[in-house]
Amino acid sequence: MTVALMWEARAAAGRGEELLAWARTRRLAREPLRRETFRAPQDRVLVITWWDAAYDAELPELPEPTGELVTRVVHRWRFETVDAEPER
Repeated sequence: MTVALMWEARAAAGRGEELLAWARTRRLAREPLRRETFRAPQDRVLVITWWDAAYDAELPELPEPTGELVTRVVHRWRFETVDAEPER
């Protein structure tokens, strides 16, 4: 089964690039099958990691940023693959 972990944070005003750099340099305890980092308006950063694991498996996740880098706690979601199309 493939499990996707989503980590989403909103940077404090004017600190979007700093949050993006912070997220891109965080290493996990082990490597996922795939990892993608996204940004969006309002200085939001999203990191999705894919794992070959059971839905409830213990998996490494990105931590909360320290200090006043974010405006709220990080949002986290876990999903399991229902069906997938091959990459193009």
